[in-house]
Amino acid sequence: MSDITLISTVYALEPVIVCITRLSPSKIILLTEEDVDEKKRQSEDTLELTFGKVLKVEMKITSLYDPVCVARDVVGLIEEEHAGGNRVMINVSGGRKPQAFGALFGAYARSDMVDRIAYVTEEDNTIIDFPILGFNISNTKKRILENIQSGMTSVDEIGKSVLISRGMAYNHLRELKAMGYIMGEDGYTITDAGRIAAI
Repeated sequence: MSDITLISTVYALEPVIVCITRLSPSKIILLTEEDVDEKKRQSEDTLELTFGKVLKVEMKITSLYDPVCVARDVVGLIEEEHAGGNRVMINVSGGRKPQAFGALFGAYARSDMVDRIAYVTEEDNTIIDFPILGFNISNTKKRILENIQSGMTSVDEIGKSVLISRGMAYNHLRELKAMGYIMGEDGYTITDAGRIAAI
């Protein structure tokens, strides 16, 4: 049986403790940031002292307010744990909303590698399972997003870079725009949603 790694946002202790006791991970990775405030530092220290002898507790420094950065960091953690044969679960209960959303979006970006996304309610510590959604974009659309992110802006240039016709490139661009992943008409720019989908 595979080990479980819990990747978790943290501020207050209760949601993380609920996930640890009910999901039984063998490893927990707490998302943290530089210059942690005192309450969060105490929560992290308490978790490490309480559970550090029975499971592996690690800290991952990421952004507090940039969900794209958090999503990218969480994707890296998910890939690493999955490659090590571990099952991955995500807790998005605590922390600032941009950090929690970034963790959620990271889980969506690697939905095929995530077993569970949990949210613990404040009122009664019930675990709510969030759906494990994905961005549902083809490899071609992902390559188009990567090219736009690197600076390509014209339909012709984008079509040539991914070896498709101008018409097909235009259709993909129209669909990506409708999905909210890019903006523009004559030249295209990538949105934060597009940056996350391209991870």
